[in-house]
Amino acid sequence: MALPAPLIFVPKKVTQDVDFAPSLRSIIAKQYAESPDSYSDELGALNRARQDALRGSAGSDTTARDLLYKYFGQLELLELRFPDLRVPFPWSDAFTQVKISQQSLAYEKATVIFNIGATLSSLAASSPRSAPEGLKRAFHSFRSAAGMFVYINENFLHAPSTDLSKEVVKILVGLMVAQATEVFIETMGPATGKSSGLRSKLCMQVSSAYAALVEDVKEWVTKGVFLREWSLLIQTKAKYFASLANYHRSVADNAAGKYGEALARLQISESLAKEANRFAQSFLGTFNSLAAASSLAADAPNAMSELAKSHLSMVSEARTKAQKDNDIVYNEVVPSEASLAPIDKGKPVAEPIPIHDVYATPEVQKIVGPDLFQRLIPLSVHESASLYSEEKAKLVRAESERVELADEELASALEYMGLPASLARFQAGAAAQASLADPGPQVRGWADEVRHGESSGRVDDLFRRRDSLRDQAARHLDQLARDLDEESRQCETMRAKYGHLWEQQPSSSGTRSFRQDIRSHRESLEQAAASDAQAQGLWEGIRGDVALLADSDALERAFVEAVASGGANEASLLDTDLGDDDEAETKKRVEVVSEALSRLNKIKKERAEVLRDLKEKVQSDDISHILLLNRKGAADVQPNLFATELEKFRPHQQRLTQTLQAQQSTLADINSGFKALTEGSKARQVQGQWAAAERKKRDLVTRLGRAAQAYSDVRTALDKGLQFYQDLTDLVEGLQQQVSGWLSGRNSERDRMAGEADIKQRLEGGSGGGASSPSPLDRAMGSLNLGSGSRSPPPAVPTPPSFGSSYQSSQSPPPPGNPYNVMPITGAFSLGGASRPAPPSAPSPYQRQPSYPPPRPTPPASSYPAQPSSYASPPPPAPYSQLSRNEVLPPPPPPVQSSYLPPPPASVNYSSYPSPAGYSSAYGQATQGAQQPPYPPPPPQQQQYSSYNGAQYGAPRPPAPPRPY
Repeated sequence: MALPAPLIFVPKKVTQDVDFAPSLRSIIAKQYAESPDSYSDELGALNRARQDALRGSAGSDTTARDLLYKYFGQLELLELRFPDLRVPFPWSDAFTQVKISQQSLAYEKATVIFNIGATLSSLAASSPRSAPEGLKRAFHSFRSAAGMFVYINENFLHAPSTDLSKEVVKILVGLMVAQATEVFIETMGPATGKSSGLRSKLCMQVSSAYAALVEDVKEWVTKGVFLREWSLLIQTKAKYFASLANYHRSVADNAAGKYGEALARLQISESLAKEANRFAQSFLGTFNSLAAASSLAADAPNAMSELAKSHLSMVSEARTKAQKDNDIVYNEVVPSEASLAPIDKGKPVAEPIPIHDVYATPEVQKIVGPDLFQRLIPLSVHESASLYSEEKAKLVRAESERVELADEELASALEYMGLPASLARFQAGAAAQASLADPGPQVRGWADEVRHGESSGRVDDLFRRRDSLRDQAARHLDQLARDLDEESRQCETMRAKYGHLWEQQPSSSGTRSFRQDIRSHRESLEQAAASDAQAQGLWEGIRGDVALLADSDALERAFVEAVASGGANEASLLDTDLGDDDEAETKKRVEVVSEALSRLNKIKKERAEVLRDLKEKVQSDDISHILLLNRKGAADVQPNLFATELEKFRPHQQRLTQTLQAQQSTLADINSGFKALTEGSKARQVQGQWAAAERKKRDLVTRLGRAAQAYSDVRTALDKGLQFYQDLTDLVEGLQQQVSGWLSGRNSERDRMAGEADIKQRLEGGSGGGASSPSPLDRAMGSLNLGSGSRSPPPAVPTPPSFGSSYQSSQSPPPPGNPYNVMPITGAFSLGGASRPAPPSAPSPYQRQPSYPPPRPTPPASSYPAQPSSYASPPPPAPYSQLSRNEVLPPPPPPVQSSYLPPPPASVNYSSYPSPAGYSSAYGQATQGAQQPPYPPPPPQQQQYSSYNGAQYGAPRPPAPPRPY
């Protein structure tokens, strides 16, 4: 073809300015409860998008198309958020120019789509078809335009204007498809013999498409909608392409030897070419360039006329030549037109492109850009997004479980075979045993604990401190016993000296509780000494291992020596003569297993990466915009939509499945390879050496572990032992204070009584000596004797007050408790429940004051020490009946107050401490401290002392535990 055929493009609709802001601001405030002012920029952008698309498209058709794409995309998104938007949209009919205004967004969308189709048709008609790129653009644009008009017919049922009516839009669809097919034929290039059959079919397809439009277009021409030029051009092309179809079919028949049919086809083609030429000349004569400027190029009549003329000339020439050849050479019968088979149109080659496919391309998506009102999300979309998120979470959980199960199976299989650690035995042979020389984190932890303990206080120093406290307590107890013995000796010496004149009570009754406490403390010391000996023995047994743990260098050497000795001994036992073949075979098998392990690690790493990538993709996947687009869909759309969207993760799931299958296969290879490796003679030797070295290391680790545990037990025992001895020292010091006070009182009393006894002795000596007849005064006094006997007893010497009567407890204090009863029951110092000694409580003041004769001068009450509970009262004075009736009882002396004993501290329970495991002690047999017999009842008293039997006598006395360390 000399010139391209002219093409029709659809005129555009015209509109006026529209302001979305008032209506949208109201909806945002009422339905979304947000401030419309925060969306001022979005409202302005929407208004500008409409102005640019529908009024600012004075530039190229490509720019106008992109602006329309963007505005329609925003309208689609706007309708999803504001379905009830009411804004007046004024539009003029594209053919009749009648102005129509409606407030529906659907009307606005239909008119915008119409203009998109018109713009695409204009872009196709104006494309330079002399170049392949222009032909391709024209073909695609006509098909896209047809898709736009199809969308209008399928989605907008009630057209408010003529240009949007179903009949008109249907004609436009057929026109776009026919022109697209026409352009496709042009893309085939110059005609050749081989392509004649195909060209014949395509030309008949175009001719049929134009022929189907002829009558409809004529009808709308008479109605004043379409131009008459449209009808003439369509009729011309219908005849022109029919002629082309018959011409190309004659070429094909001639090539096939059907000369008669070829001549008949040329005759039909010539007839159709003449009709096409006639319509072309009519089109040229009636063409109104001013009226047709909106849908046809200015040179369209001339181009079509020249095209029809040239085609008629070509066909006539071919028909003449064919007729001559048949008459002279072939002499075939020329069939009639009715007897010829109709030319097949073939399958359509220019199907309309749906609008969804147009907008699904990345180029158009980029043109549309982000949703202007993406911050406004309807509640239904939020709910659907939550449901989709749950579906994604189920998918991720399922894949994660598959990966975790595969990892567990892999770890179990490798652990069963001891890989990859056991492979090191064969890779380096005996040299691999050097890796066993590492003590390991557990042993290093023990060493750190030992070094930390020794830095805070060496065990040997603690032993010395313990022995010092124990020896000090023993010395104090021995000194107390000697002081009491000395006091008793002095008392008995005075008694021997003065005879019946010496009235001081014997020391035994006053020192009973003191001696009992001393005896209890000594028993505790003996029991503690046994435990101390066990602790010392335990320490001596682990001293070397503890020193090894404390020295990091020595520890490393010990492991090296242990491993080396084990490997060397086993090697000598399994020393066999292995050939080079065995060595090479072992290395080969090691390489096979090693390579399989490497491959297995890669599979595991790849699986982890795929799972991580899947989680990231799922996390970033947001289909809110898709849910928004399908908001008005049917109820069953959502599950199908979710399933479709989840398909994007199918490649990740397939990759995970592949890694699982590869892992199973690789594990099978490792299993067979490792089995073959371990059955070789060289492998058995290496395993024997390794096992021996492991045994040595295991024995050393076990020994050091026991030493570390025993070290901890020893330190615990020392800490508790030091606490015990400190408490015992405090008790002993308290006992010293009591004994010193009591001895001081006894010494003062003894000095006073010695002076009185000296006076009595001198008086008795001055009366003439001997026991002659009584003097008159003695006889007079004897007549006043109310009791039996020949003489009156000497006046009762006042004695220090009996502190036992004021004590709360009727029992002696228990002996000191087992010093290590708080130690762990499994340690070296498992102790019994012996109680610890408690100092006697301070005496309480007398409850009631007795009446008795005026005593002789005595030291102040404050000089008497507090006595232990077992301290007995002195012998009572003579009964009241033996006193003279004329004697007057003076008031009692002031109560004795203790001024040196502090209040007892709070009791400390030593039974809450655990004991070290695995060790017993003499303390384990210790029972509760020997219970002291209750205090004997007080001796008979004179009547004036009967008031001492108050309510507090014999009441239990609260124990006084040792002061805290």
